[in-house]
Amino acid sequence: MLIKIIITLLLLFILFNLFRAGLAMLRQQDSTVPMSHFLGKRVLFSAIALVLILVAIAAGLITPNPRPY
Repeated sequence: MLIKIIITLLLLFILFNLFRAGLAMLRQQDSTVPMSHFLGKRVLFSAIALVLILVAIAAGLITPNPRPY
C-alpha cells in the first residue's frame, strides 16, 4: 500500500511541475526561474516513477492488470 501512495505522490508532483512550467511560460519576461527548470524536474520524476513501478512489479508489490484473451 505504501508503494501506491508514493507513486501517487510522485504523479501529483509531476503535474505540479507541469503547471509551474506553464506559469513560467506565460510570465516569461519577469520569471527568475526558466521554464526548462520545471520541465527538467518533471522528466526526472517521471523517470523515477517509471523505474519505481517496474521494480514494484518485478518484486511482486503490485500486480498489473491481466492480459485480455
